[in-house]
Amino acid sequence: MLNATKHGIQGQAAATIMMVDDEPTTLDVIEAFLQSEGYENFISVEDSREAMARAEENRPDIILLDLMMPHVGGLQILEAVREHPRLRHTPVVILTSSTDPQTKLTALELGATDFLAKPVDPSELALRLRNTLTIKAYQDQLTYFDPLTGLPNRRHFTECLDEFITRTHDEGADGAVLHLRLDRLREIDATFGRDASNEVVQIVAERLRGALNPSQLMGNPNAREVQILSRTAENEFLVLMEAAGRPNRAARIAQHVISQIEPACTVDGRELSVMAYVGIALVPEDGEDVETVLANANLALSYAQRVGGNDRFQFHDESLNAESRERLHLESLLRDAAERGELQLHYQPKVDLATGVIVGAEALMRWHSPVLGPVPPDRFIPIAEESDLIVRLGDFALRTACWQMRSWLDAGLPPICVAVNVSSRQFRSGDLENVVQAALAEFAIPAGQLVLEITESMIMEDPDATGRTLTALKTLGVTLSLDDFGTGYSSLSNLKHFPIDELKIDRGFVKGVPDDPDDAAIVAAVIAMGHALGLRLVAEGVEQEEQADFLRERGCQIYQGFLCSRPVGATEWPMLMARLQG
Repeated sequence: MLNATKHGIQGQAAATIMMVDDEPTTLDVIEAFLQSEGYENFISVEDSREAMARAEENRPDIILLDLMMPHVGGLQILEAVREHPRLRHTPVVILTSSTDPQTKLTALELGATDFLAKPVDPSELALRLRNTLTIKAYQDQLTYFDPLTGLPNRRHFTECLDEFITRTHDEGADGAVLHLRLDRLREIDATFGRDASNEVVQIVAERLRGALNPSQLMGNPNAREVQILSRTAENEFLVLMEAAGRPNRAARIAQHVISQIEPACTVDGRELSVMAYVGIALVPEDGEDVETVLANANLALSYAQRVGGNDRFQFHDESLNAESRERLHLESLLRDAAERGELQLHYQPKVDLATGVIVGAEALMRWHSPVLGPVPPDRFIPIAEESDLIVRLGDFALRTACWQMRSWLDAGLPPICVAVNVSSRQFRSGDLENVVQAALAEFAIPAGQLVLEITESMIMEDPDATGRTLTALKTLGVTLSLDDFGTGYSSLSNLKHFPIDELKIDRGFVKGVPDDPDDAAIVAAVIAMGHALGLRLVAEGVEQEEQADFLRERGCQIYQGFLCSRPVGATEWPMLMARLQG
């Protein structure tokens, strides 16, 4: 099992010592003395030509190296060790009877750690070994381990994965790499501070240790060995499992890990939850080198986050590589689309059900790329949401909507409210209040005409932080609308704690009325409870007169949908207003 003890601070008696010397008597004497001192793992190499192969095979913690040997000299071996990717940091103590200063200087230049004069004094050897191994253990802890969790870090993981891949070639072994990412950790950090998020990470790390204990895994506990569990980024972990190379086994492990991580963590009396996503790459099917395996596991992880669902894990598939290239190309084009004038807002009317008068509009972003042509929102918005682009697009939408309202007012059109969608990243950015305030001031827009639409899932991620942000926005005077109600896991009773003005009934329920009794009952109940809380009701996706009649009879005030109009460009809006208002 490849585990943390190889590079960790360990009992020195467990250290592996390799000695290369062409004198059998010296090898026997040193081995006997070290065994009497409690060192259990001694490798003697009499033929210097075998030194590098034995070092690669055994990965010693320290090498005792004679300089003057036939076939291959000690300086050649030292140079080869320092150039070897897996051995370059191994301490090498030179054993020499030479008093030539130049020889010692050359050895130091090549990376010798220490010197011992021959004949070797056993007491001095014991002290030098102890000191060298103590320093090595401390350096290894810094080099190979995450200070917060004590788990191996990415460097340690990649070395172990490299060794394992070699075994798949030599022995036909198979395995799986699980790339795990915690969602919501950054929100916890922003809201409750770094100490709270660090404690959550430590709790998750302990749960992972328990979840990956062979006795906790389903099936034969000896059938899948955890090669290494590591923390490789602020909210990411990597796991290498042996004998988990078949998809059904890897899937069971991923499901087990997710189920163990996700119960709420108690931190300072608060219940804080994270969500886990896992990408799986099978070894050797999904790569025969470290870089390829890790890249494919990361692709699978990104896909798992995009598609969501109950399982929240995905396997790598070759088609993901082509999809990833396409997404990266699209992201690169989108990054400067606003500056190139390729982004526009279209406006869908919001209509008073009682009078048929347009009372507002929802601003919807459209992208016409000179390279790709018209790009549907459901293609570019998810990509923007995975990166920092969504915040930039959100700021663009806010400023453009305010500018457009000012333009319409200056042209003599009646004032209307315009709704702008706010993304989760934008909402959590900490700067939304300033952006809104600046846009209102720049274009002299009455704050009540700007409607900010947030989703149900956003407000329930962190209710305390949400309440503070919404209160700050409400202080500015803007209207707050809850979008897609009914698709998340809040209830109307939760909404009384937030300064919400408007509730939008999701199109998924509206499309079934009046014929579907379940949808009809849900919509009627939402309308009734919304009125009880003093909220304005807006129904989305209304396409038929029968739907509008049903909503009107039950007291819904406003609708939007194709029954009135598709979203139109800013230049078409005045004509649409004139036609419908006339």
